[in-house]
Amino acid sequence: MDLTNKSRTDRREVRGFIVIAVLWILAALSALVLIYLTYVTNTAVVVAGGTDRIQAEALVTAGLELAALQLLGAAEGARPTSGTFNTKVGEARVFVAFRSEAARIDLNAAPKGLLSGLMKGLGVNPPDAAGYADRILAWRTSTELADQDPENAFYRTSGVPYLPRHAPFPAIEELWLVRGIPPVVIEGMLPYVTVFSNLASINIADAAPQVVAALPNMTPEKVQAVLAQRGDPTINPQSLLGVEGVTLEASRAYRMTIDVELSGARRSGGAEVVILLLDSADEPYRVLSWRSFSDGSAALQKGP
Repeated sequence: MDLTNKSRTDRREVRGFIVIAVLWILAALSALVLIYLTYVTNTAVVVAGGTDRIQAEALVTAGLELAALQLLGAAEGARPTSGTFNTKVGEARVFVAFRSEAARIDLNAAPKGLLSGLMKGLGVNPPDAAGYADRILAWRTSTELADQDPENAFYRTSGVPYLPRHAPFPAIEELWLVRGIPPVVIEGMLPYVTVFSNLASINIADAAPQVVAALPNMTPEKVQAVLAQRGDPTINPQSLLGVEGVTLEASRAYRMTIDVELSGARRSGGAEVVILLLDSADEPYRVLSWRSFSDGSAALQKGP
């Protein structure tokens, strides 16, 4: 090969090497660009989601404040026991439903018959329901028998590392610790019980049908009659007081379901909050329980 041809070959090889090197650099740059775009996109999604969450939390608080203002603005005897409203805040809308805790069965105040009646309505046979109600009463009732207490002995032989509280339930979730009650029964009870009303009776005008059915001497026919009667605006609610163990009064504790709709009909969480109305100007109400719908978190405090 002469020198001219050799020189041409060398130049082609150099150019080929340069092209390959450039292609590798372009590929690396493309990868970096893709990584950066992915980072920017993910960051934008996180920021947008965080902004929605912060806005939703602020709107939930606004709904809570508006509901508390509505309740505290009414006289004690004229205060509504339940209600709903919605309001627009900027481009968002807040939906609020509130109900006095008197609509639920209080684990710390309800008599045995009301507790067992609820369980019978959930399908538990009467003898078992009565026994399960006794377990709840024993858990919440103080004792001076100490080691001689039969309920303490039952827990020691059941294999759990604790004894009954012998004091009021601080939260309904403590039902899970009561031995001798099947989990399916406890799960069925939770939507209808509370520790915040401090009432032995229930508000017949607001109680769920399952709670109405738990009342003494109730039959399916009587339950339907009560539901029809309280749904008739022409009938005086006082006529409902003929049922044993009921009231039309509200508890000072209210459960609120607050839902948030951001602009563009985007639902962004909400919360279920229980508050206690107070007479203090410095603290008009106190939050007893807060459960967020967006992440399922719950913050529980002791009952009043």
